[in-house]
Amino acid sequence: MYQALYRKYRPIDFENLLSHEHITQTLKNQIISGDISHAYLFSGTRGTGKTSAAKIFSRAVNCLNPKDGNPCNECSNCLAILNESAMDVVEMDAASNNSVDDIRDLKDRVIYPPTVLKYKVYIIDEVHMLSKGAFNALLKILEEPPKHLIFILATTEPQRIPQTILSRCQRFYFKRVQSKDIISNLKHISDEENLKVDDKVYQLIAQNSDGAMRDALSLFDQLISYQYDEITYDMAINMLGIANADMIFDLVGEISEKSVKDAIMKLDDIIQKGKDIEQLIIDLTEHFRNLMIAKSINNNNDDIIEFDYERYREQSKEFELNTILDIIELLNDAQTTAKYSTQPRVIIEMTIVNACQLGNRGDLEERIKVLEDQIQSIVKSGVKAPVANSIDRTAKQTVTSPSPSVTDNTVVHKKVVEKKVEKTVEKEDSIEYDDEILEFGIEKIEEDWPDILESIKAQPKKSLHALIIESILVAFKDNTLTIGYNENYGFHKTAISTPENTVIVESVLSQFYNSKISLRVITIDESASSLDEDIKGIQNLFGSDNVEIF
Repeated sequence: MYQALYRKYRPIDFENLLSHEHITQTLKNQIISGDISHAYLFSGTRGTGKTSAAKIFSRAVNCLNPKDGNPCNECSNCLAILNESAMDVVEMDAASNNSVDDIRDLKDRVIYPPTVLKYKVYIIDEVHMLSKGAFNALLKILEEPPKHLIFILATTEPQRIPQTILSRCQRFYFKRVQSKDIISNLKHISDEENLKVDDKVYQLIAQNSDGAMRDALSLFDQLISYQYDEITYDMAINMLGIANADMIFDLVGEISEKSVKDAIMKLDDIIQKGKDIEQLIIDLTEHFRNLMIAKSINNNNDDIIEFDYERYREQSKEFELNTILDIIELLNDAQTTAKYSTQPRVIIEMTIVNACQLGNRGDLEERIKVLEDQIQSIVKSGVKAPVANSIDRTAKQTVTSPSPSVTDNTVVHKKVVEKKVEKTVEKEDSIEYDDEILEFGIEKIEEDWPDILESIKAQPKKSLHALIIESILVAFKDNTLTIGYNENYGFHKTAISTPENTVIVESVLSQFYNSKISLRVITIDESASSLDEDIKGIQNLFGSDNVEIF
């Protein structure tokens, strides 16, 4: 019977769990020392190895002959767990077993010691799907767990889990798998399956899997089913419905030249060849993201296709960094709009036209600089009375009479963006909030965060929820909420920090607590974040008043 690649090549020890050395080393050390916790929380995006790590850990703690913290996968205990015949290792799906009765039934069973193995291990997948009553029942088990019991909770949405559960678990965050590790694994599978695959295909799959190893293996499986003997780059492009890299480079080249006509013709050529419009928007977003990285970083990045890196670096010189960021935001909005539109082609055409016009912003900035130089010259000349009028007339002429090099569409686009922000601010200012400083801290925000996220999700701008859901709550003081993003979420931080998005989030927070609240966005260093969690745990244990931080 055929077995899917992601099941056939599931990692069986910690060494094969790629891109998660910071997690696997910690778990191996616990197994070697015997310091096993009663509850673990594995969180992260889909397909990054959470369930695989849980299964490896369940074998390692029960292995009769562990090797450097890894299961031997040969003893009777390991084989029983691998064959899913061990009654003491139970995998539950919280999405279908989410009621309080399911957890109460579990509570009745966990009190009994294991029949054969050393530990009873319960792996609860998608634990955030449990009901409120089920979480309360689970909390009772975690408060006084039997010595033979280990819980491993896996989730893609840790913010939906109550703090009372989180505080009783050792938490591990599974980052997206690096492109180089995805490519290495695909090459290994090709060798095992005796496949002939173009090297560009590996790069293509890694780029389109969004850091999820399972997604990469599913795409690879699909290509193998299409043509087993030899998989070429062109065949992969056609099969996956992805636009050829040359087509994307040509289209972006026309955008850099501000040629609306030629850009629309290139777009039409791509669509006529049967490329999916939503996928094309994703490809363009990825392309401009690579331009942003190539312009900001001098050396190659793991996530940029190696054989195209020089092309990205050269093309990035044709754009200002601010223009690249603006186009990424345009494409992000277009992706959300096209998903629910009956005319997605119109959406992408509008986006391309706007992107072409954004290229003119450099001319506008140059003219503003000239105006500033003129003002400085007037001030230095010592003229007093006429200065204000002269400046006022110059400013009016510059603003109201744009030179031919700046098209009307550029001005219209900037006015639309500014008008949207002004309208949002006016709407918020029309609501009167209390001026008092809220006395609660970040714990209250954490408790209310799921409801706040739902309020943000209900806003007209749908992409806002996707941006803020990846943030981490840092602090709340003097009516200012500080949220942070890990270094690999730089795009999310940049996008959420725009005035338009910040105003919306602040408005939601202010309405929720009936008090004016400001938003601050920072970048979080992972090592510092880990230290903060350790400090917070110590403060919870001994009381914040009894702990002094130097």
